[in-house]
Amino acid sequence: MVVGGAGFIGSHFVAKLLSDAQTELVTVYDNFSSGKLWHLEDHQGDSRLRIVSDKVENLENLVSSTSGHDTIIHLASNPDIAAAITNPAIDFDQGSLLTHSVVEAARRSGIRTVLYASGSGVYGDLGELEASENYGPVVPISTYAASKLAGEAMLSAYSFMFGIQSIVFRFGNVVGPRQTHGVGYDFIRRLRSNPSQLTVLGDGRQSKSYVHVDDVVTAVLTAARVTNSSFEIFNIATGDYITVREIAAQAIKVLGLDDSKVRLEFGSSDRGWKGDVPIIRLATNKIRSLGWKPRYNCFEAIRESLVSLAKEARICNE
Repeated sequence: MVVGGAGFIGSHFVAKLLSDAQTELVTVYDNFSSGKLWHLEDHQGDSRLRIVSDKVENLENLVSSTSGHDTIIHLASNPDIAAAITNPAIDFDQGSLLTHSVVEAARRSGIRTVLYASGSGVYGDLGELEASENYGPVVPISTYAASKLAGEAMLSAYSFMFGIQSIVFRFGNVVGPRQTHGVGYDFIRRLRSNPSQLTVLGDGRQSKSYVHVDDVVTAVLTAARVTNSSFEIFNIATGDYITVREIAAQAIKVLGLDDSKVRLEFGSSDRGWKGDVPIIRLATNKIRSLGWKPRYNCFEAIRESLVSLAKEARICNE
């Protein structure tokens, strides 16, 4: 079962799982608040795909929908990290509560494994320090990251109390086709709206790891296949980094615009919004020790994502 399976990352998990002839059933459970049915259109004729349109908060339906599955991939959460600035409760309501519903449904349905999408923001603002999975104590600076960390704690408790294997994945910034938010997505939309000007949140020197969604899917499924312990945490990132200024330059280039005619407007802050972590460094030794390595580096992942977004005319209307 892929909770949030109609979203950007979720739909790529669905595609990968259905490409395996041994997969018997993939259930997408999504309320379609940010997920899109067209993300799944290539698989509509596959009899192994089942789509349940409902809220994760509807626990009884979630429980009944998990029957017959052995694994839940939990991706459902508020996709807009900055939304908490005006709605501080959003990450509790659309994050922590949803994770409780998922682990409780797993317990009641006898699910063996929960794979959980956390994020690099749980480490807080560490500057250039490269964080490994055992770094601590972690101090989140956004309600989004706090919600992700709370979800990790909940999975840990359910793992040890009820025997559910829980594997946590702290992603870098995930990019790729069908992206529904993020800096590259925003740049493509803004430049299409006004090719002569691009507004950048913050001073553009924010530096992070951007990892291609295909590499994320491969990493998660690799860890799920070989991990035997009841609770584990893995960082998923490329090991290299790119700045927002460099992403802006790539977006202008991908759209075929003359960079001398595009006026860039930067903010004065070192971060895009309050709660944004401007510099993120993730150690990836642990996931690499399982035999995984990214196919794309940061620049390649960003470029491939921007090219895909530039071809997806629908993003201008969503």
